[in-house]
Amino acid sequence: MAEDTRQRTVILVVDDDGDIRTALEMLLAYEGYEVWTARSGEEALARLERERGAGREAGVVLTDVKMPGIDGVELLGAIRERPEPPPVVMISGHADVATAVDAMQRGAANFLEKPLEENRVLVTIRAALRERQLIAENAGLRRQLGGRWELIGESPAMQRLRDQVAHVAASEAAVLITGENGSGKEVVARNLHLAGPRRGGPFVTVNCAAIPDELIESELFGHEKGSFTGAVDRRIGHFEAAHGGTLFLDEIGDMPLAAQAKVLRALETHEVMRVGDSKTIGVDIRVIAATNADLAAAVEEKTFRLDLFYRLNVVPLRVPPLRERREDVPRLAEHFLVQLADRTGRRPRSLSAAALERLAKFDFPGNVRQLRNLIEGADVFADGPEIGIEELEQILANGPAISAPSGANVANCEEPFHAETFEQFKDSSEALFFRRKLDENEGNVKRTAERLGMQRSHLYKKLDRYDLRG
Repeated sequence: MAEDTRQRTVILVVDDDGDIRTALEMLLAYEGYEVWTARSGEEALARLERERGAGREAGVVLTDVKMPGIDGVELLGAIRERPEPPPVVMISGHADVATAVDAMQRGAANFLEKPLEENRVLVTIRAALRERQLIAENAGLRRQLGGRWELIGESPAMQRLRDQVAHVAASEAAVLITGENGSGKEVVARNLHLAGPRRGGPFVTVNCAAIPDELIESELFGHEKGSFTGAVDRRIGHFEAAHGGTLFLDEIGDMPLAAQAKVLRALETHEVMRVGDSKTIGVDIRVIAATNADLAAAVEEKTFRLDLFYRLNVVPLRVPPLRERREDVPRLAEHFLVQLADRTGRRPRSLSAAALERLAKFDFPGNVRQLRNLIEGADVFADGPEIGIEELEQILANGPAISAPSGANVANCEEPFHAETFEQFKDSSEALFFRRKLDENEGNVKRTAERLGMQRSHLYKKLDRYDLRG
């Protein structure tokens, strides 16, 4: 007897031969399947439509090829036109094998030759169900990826960006994505990868600024066991890991000069050498880089190599900040509310008219990431089906790192003194300090860390804590 998990799986048997219908119904019912039967193609389609109205679907359809009226091939065509159709297995006599094979070319899952063999029937049905499960899983994965990495917005700026991505994705040219923190540079990079010929390969992200200077070569190119203190095992670098796919070099403007020279060589020769090794390894990758810094200015300041800039800036793409596309805010907010509802298993909340008006006037210095965090926080405070202005204000009033508009003079901001505890005051003050220093250095994390006398990796932890980077 089959497991309980099969008892809700429905098999539709379509055959004008009553003996075959009965034999199959007995066999499949014994195996734990629910069985529907039909004597003709017309009856089968009517049953499928009736059950769909009741919210039920067949898992597999077994149909005879030769039947009066709508035959098996016509039935296959009608089923294939339905949304998310079940797999169809053809049943054929010896003289109808050619017809059954032709039906497989039209989309049938398999065919069974008469006289029917019980084990063959069961194996074929299990294979068809497994194929349907894999198709559903793949479709679900594509929906998840599409939802997570979708370029959302109908503003002219976003329509232009989508058009640019569509044109650039098919090429192998290096792309340099620029934009403010939180504007969605990685989303653009993911879209370039998923829409391009390397979509089946890996997508490897490297945050160049978050890696300590002394480890960046090992991270990028790998190392051999014993090549330096702490190298207890061989390590594959990010360049190797991205072989056959895309390497996304985020925060490229904060990469140390010494590493820039080696990255340039790897991009030009398509070869890397692990630390402690003497052999080169070929790599086939597409490179996409991103930065919120002005690389042209960095070249002038001798902190970024001109030759590497030209190598990366083959196709420049700019991601507009959210304040330049305010008309996209409602659609983005709705998208984030749907994502929250999917995670919690409930219906998504909506935003009140007053809440939408409040969002429309906000500058969002943290861009899309800040909007997402704001929506998530307001959703926590909401009790009913709607998020109102009160829930938004509870989040906006709690931290200048979230609520300060772009270009605000944070030095004169008094939000820390609204804190109710000393710990809240310390956090708010520290957030203000780092925001001010980032503004003074035009968002350049490397320069900010140097002027503060702290490791970039430590500064990045602070920025992550206060959601000051994207």
